Amino acid sequence: MAIALSLLSALAYGISDFLGGIFAKRSSPWQVAIVGQMSSGVFSLLAAVLLAGSPTGTDLAYGALAGLGGGFGVAFLYRGLATARMGVVAPISAIGTALIPAAVGLATGDRPSELALLGVLFAFPAIALISRVVDDNPAHRGGVIDGVIAGVGFGLLFTFLGQIGEDAGLYPLALSQLTSLVSVAVTAIVLRQVWIPRDRRAWGAVVMGPLGATAQGAFLYATHHGLLSIVSVISSLYPASTVLLAAVVLREKIHGWQGVGLVFAALAVTLVAAG
Repeated sequence: MAIALSLLSALAYGISDFLGGIFAKRSSPWQVAIVGQMSSGVFSLLAAVLLAGSPTGTDLAYGALAGLGGGFGVAFLYRGLATARMGVVAPISAIGTALIPAAVGLATGDRPSELALLGVLFAFPAIALISRVVDDNPAHRGGVIDGVIAGVGFGLLFTFLGQIGEDAGLYPLALSQLTSLVSVAVTAIVLRQVWIPRDRRAWGAVVMGPLGATAQGAFLYATHHGLLSIVSVISSLYPASTVLLAAVVLREKIHGWQGVGLVFAALAVTLVAAG
């Protein structure tokens, strides 16, 4: 169950990142981030109302902290996607997204099986190969930096979501997506960027709401059925779908090492599932 939910999370994240990149290229990435997070928050709140849950104050606090990290991550991810190739930015963000919660999980008592641990070890070279960049374009190098910063934000998002209790329901998740708006707005203000969505094209990002809610909801429930160190790494394989979509729709080239990385990713998932 945990692996299936993690893969669903990765797929939803990958599609959402692809669409976010499209919208960010057409409008302001900051405005797209605001609209996307608002939409995800609304869908998560509706789901929270329909599903039973009894969150504690601690659960809500972890949800709020997750949102601050997630908002920071999505803001820099979309900024990078707006100026650089999707096949550059999204994969690089996955390194921090996987590494931080995996390290926290192992440090706090996760003890995966040897086979599952081998799968985790295969996942990191998979992400690294998919993320490998050989490009002299200055905009793409800037995208690398944005991808690294986004990875730190998403790593914190996954880490804090992984601390929410099983009985909390989706209210902490809805809170995380709403508090992420604060993180996006503050970051935009510090960088002197316009974040209030006045551009009509930015409102197209409202379609990303169900994807964002699905991605984070699937990840949250996956942590209730599996180890954070495993779930976070599998969910961090989301760049695979982003890279494939960018290749099919935008005709971005998949390099040989990225193809090898995709094979490693499939092997990682197989080993973790078998473990």
